[in-house]
This record gives sequence, structure tokens and C-alpha cells, in this order.
Amino acid sequence: MSATPEIQDTEAVEPTTPPARQTPERAPATATAAELLPVATGRRTRAAALELVRPDRGLALRAGLVLVAATAVGLLTQPLLGRIVDLVADAAKGAGDTSPGVLTLPVVLIAVVALVQGAATAVGLGMVARLGESVLARVRERFVERALGLPADRLERAGAGDLTARVTDDVARVSEAVRSALPELTRSVLTILLTLVALAVLDWRFLLAALLAVPVQAWTARWYVSRAVPLYARQRIATGARQQQLLETIGGADTVRAHLLEKAHTERVAERSREAVGLRLRGVRLVLGFYGRLHIGEYIGLVAVLLAGLVLVREDAVSVGTATAAALYFHNLFGPINAALVLLDDAQSATAGLARLVGVTDLPEETSTDVPGLRPSRRPDSPAAFVSVHGVSHSYGTGAPVLHNVDLALREGEHVALVGTSGAGKSTLARIIAGVQPPTRGEVRPADRADGRPAAVLVSQELHVFSGTLAEDLRLAQPTATDDELRAALATVHALDWAEALPDALDTVVGEGAHSLDAAKAQQLALARLVLADPLVAVLDEATAEAGSAGARLLERSAQAALEGRTALIVAHRLTQAATADRVVVLEHGRVVESGPHEHLKNADGAYATLWAAWSGERASAPSEK
Repeated sequence: MSATPEIQDTEAVEPTTPPARQTPERAPATATAAELLPVATGRRTRAAALELVRPDRGLALRAGLVLVAATAVGLLTQPLLGRIVDLVADAAKGAGDTSPGVLTLPVVLIAVVALVQGAATAVGLGMVARLGESVLARVRERFVERALGLPADRLERAGAGDLTARVTDDVARVSEAVRSALPELTRSVLTILLTLVALAVLDWRFLLAALLAVPVQAWTARWYVSRAVPLYARQRIATGARQQQLLETIGGADTVRAHLLEKAHTERVAERSREAVGLRLRGVRLVLGFYGRLHIGEYIGLVAVLLAGLVLVREDAVSVGTATAAALYFHNLFGPINAALVLLDDAQSATAGLARLVGVTDLPEETSTDVPGLRPSRRPDSPAAFVSVHGVSHSYGTGAPVLHNVDLALREGEHVALVGTSGAGKSTLARIIAGVQPPTRGEVRPADRADGRPAAVLVSQELHVFSGTLAEDLRLAQPTATDDELRAALATVHALDWAEALPDALDTVVGEGAHSLDAAKAQQLALARLVLADPLVAVLDEATAEAGSAGARLLERSAQAALEGRTALIVAHRLTQAATADRVVVLEHGRVVESGPHEHLKNADGAYATLWAAWSGERASAPSEK
């Protein structure tokens, strides 16, 4: 269980605010100014591929041996056909057996070769496919694990489109290459190598004739690869930029329409699309040129082998059947060579995608000490401090700091309410304490996890109901929890009644395309996961800020029950939450300006008193709530 399973975009916004809207605390990410996630070098990508295969190197070796055997058996077909040609030629000259039975043995052997080769190839390709799926699973697991661990501001600087393109397009291309291209490429390369050996066995001069095609084919492959690698890398970047622009335009559709920006945003999307389409057409032209050059090499090699056979037969150096076998061998190379070189297209595209995935998996873990010289001197903790924050400052990218030298200590079992105006830095500080966001400067000393419990769990107002049964959704926090424990957690947050009333109770499928849960129920589900995770510190970032006073009161009751008996930091949307907290901390412009009990601060004529008076006045003037 992650220490912070509720990793969400936690900036406080009104429920009706379009997703694209940004507050002063958050640096906006745009497609034009995005700091894209890194891409691994070719050398690092190859090293990563070897690392991924290493755990299954035994399977890889066995698969290779089986495919070598299958290919070697299949290469017996051409000599057997050559033998048939010799038998027929001898019979035509009257120098051999003319009975039809003389062809029985080679024909039967050809059938046996076909059966053995087919069976061995099926086994070998199955092993290669299993190897590929294992490698693909490792790629996905490493990528998802690292992507989930990236700080929120790093993702925002890159833009959602870049990460989305890697998760979708790049993973899809690598998957397609592993499932389709890898088995076929392996078989084709083995066929090419063993066929060349077979040509040498027939007569070394056949091999020399066949190799006349190699310079043209090698030059063609080099010409293609030198252009394909950068082209496909640019395609991936262009796809990510297009996806980012689409996400921003669609996500902020209400704002776009409100400010009459439809034409401008449509043109931006069209520009990104034109760039992506232009690069795709360049790829098509590149492939067409590749095929044209490839065919030239094939014709050169075939003509050379046929001429070599003609000369050698006239000199009685080989029989007609042997020359026929040589010609069939070279003709048999057309398919594997074409397949191998054509699969370079998939391989280069997949390599570009893998480089983008490895670029994310290789990102180092970010901590506040990553910036040399910025770690402040240690201050002695309060003897009762359970979680302590020392000299924490933070800024998003190159933007202005949103936190300035914050010091804060949470005592065990204490409930601390964090209040302040929008943009004061509340959500940023909450994410830093929860471990979701490393600070630019300073340090956070989390609670001791000697008992194995997660240090912190963050619950925000922006939640996702995962697709699956309600029980599976709850077990994200505690995979080993029994049904009784799930019901107990739901009962704690006053959600058991509606959960049991679902069509299949805990086995009801929820999430997108299934049974829909409203915002209040989704928030109670998150609070139940908090209870199951049982963290040392619970961080609630506006977790009861849903519109509708009746729903808010229910969520406040659920939150109070979930926090009972545990240390908690609460980003308070309603000051009633601050009034019931043990201590109130007030942030202004990223600085702690007040800290103390609610009653004391309310009467102190300071920032909190001003906030309380304004909030109380709004409540007094509001119509009575039903």
C-alpha cells in the first residue's frame, strides 16, 4: 500500500470550476511552454531492454534453440526438391530409374519436414511470445510505478498530454512490436542466417553470388534507420503536444466558450494536428523509398545466383538439382529479408516509444536535498512532535514561490486545521506533508513507521472511483481486508447503509460505465479507504468541500469519524472544521502568520479573526438551508 494512495490534483477549486482553470498557487502548463518528460538515449534504451530480458534469459535461450532447430529442419526442403529435379532429369536422360516410385521417398520426407518444422516453430514462437509478454509487463509496471511517484508539479510542467501519450500511444506501439514484430523478426533473422549457411554448404560460390545483394540491402537499412529514428521520435513528441492541446481545449471548454476563444483554440488544435499529420506522411514516403531500394537488392542477388548456377552446371561442378536448390534458397530469402527489414519500421517506432518510457522510469526520486546548499540547518524538534516541517519553501518550476520558510509541528493525535485565502499555499503544504510533493527547499520529518503502517494518506476533493466492484475499490487501501473489515470501514464513515442497498452490495460494479456514485458517496468511499489504510497521519485537502450544505454536513461527520484517534492535517474549506480542530494554522502568501486554538485566534484581531468574521457574516446573510 502506498503511503499516499489518494494522489490527486489537490488545488482547491469550486466544484463547478472547469478543469483547465488555474489558481495563483499552481503554475499553468501549456503545450507551447511545457517542460516535456525526458527521453532515454539509444544506448540507455538498449541497456534497459537487456535489463528487462535478463530475468527470463533461460526462457530466451530455450526459445532461441527451438527456433534454430525449426529453421534448420525447414531448410531441408530445398535440397529435397533439388533431389526430385535430379531424379527427373536423370530419368529424362535414361540414366536413372524411370518408375514413379523413385519420387516417393523425397516427397514423404518433404511432408515430414513440413510437419516437424510447423510443430517446432509453433512451440518456439509461443516461447518468444511468453518472453515478450513478461518483458512488456515489466515495462508497464516500472512505468506506472514511477509515473505515480512523480511530483505533481513535475507532471504539470510536462502537461497531461505528454504523459497520456506515453501511457497510450507509446505503450501500444511497444506492445504491438512485442506481440507481433518480435516473434516474426526472430524467425526471419534465424532463417536468413541459416539459409546463407546452407548456400555455402551447397557451394561457396552460391554464397558469394547471394552476398552481392547485401551491400544494397545494408545501405538501404542504414539509409532508413538514420532517418526513421529521429522522425519517429518527432512523431511521438508531436502526438504528445497534440494530445496536450486537446486536453486543455476540451477540459476548459466552458472557459473557452465564455471568453469566445473557440476559433483560437480550434486553430491551435489544427496546427498541432497538421504537424502530426505532416510527420506521418513523411514516414509514409520514407517507407516507400525503403521498399524501392530493397527490391533492387533482391533482383541483383537473384540474377547473380541464377548465373552462378548456370556456370557451375555447365562446368559439371554441381547438378541441376543443386543449382535449383540454391535458387530456391535465395528466393526463400525474399520473405524473411523483406519481413526483417520491414519490421525495422515497427522496431524503430517501438524503440522510440520505449525510449520515452525508459526516460520516465529512469527519473530519479526527487527530494528536497536534490538541490545542493538549499537544505536548512536542523532545528530541534518539539519533544512532542509527531510530524515536523522545517524551513520548507516551494515553487512550481521557475514561478514565484508559493511557500516561504514554513515551520510546523504536528503532535500525535492532534487535529490541525490549515486555513487561508485561495492561493495561500494550503494545498501545496498539505501535499508536501503527505509525501506527494517534495519541497524545493527544507525537509519534512514524517512519523516513525515502525509498525508498518503508511506514514500518510491524502484525501482530496477531486477523487476517482476506480472501475471494478465496490469491494475491489476499497481493497486498494488494504488488499488483505476481509468483507467484514470493509463493512466496518464503511460503517465508520456512515456509508454502510447505501453500500448495502446497492444491487449487489459490495460486489456491485462501480466506476465509469457501471453503477455511478455521486460526489458525496465517492468522497465517503475515499474516507473508508483512509480508515482501511490506517495511516499515522491523515491529510484532508478540502475533502468535504462539495457543494450542497446537507451533503457537506454528512461528509464532515464522515471525516470526523474517519479521523477519530489519529493525527490529522485538515485543509479547511468551511471554518466550522477549523472551530472543531485542536489547533488552527493560518497561511498568507505562503507564510504561517498565526497558529493557535480557534477561540484564541478568533478573538485576537488577526488574520483568522478577519476570515471568521467574513465567513460568519456570509452565513448570517445566506438564506436558510433546508
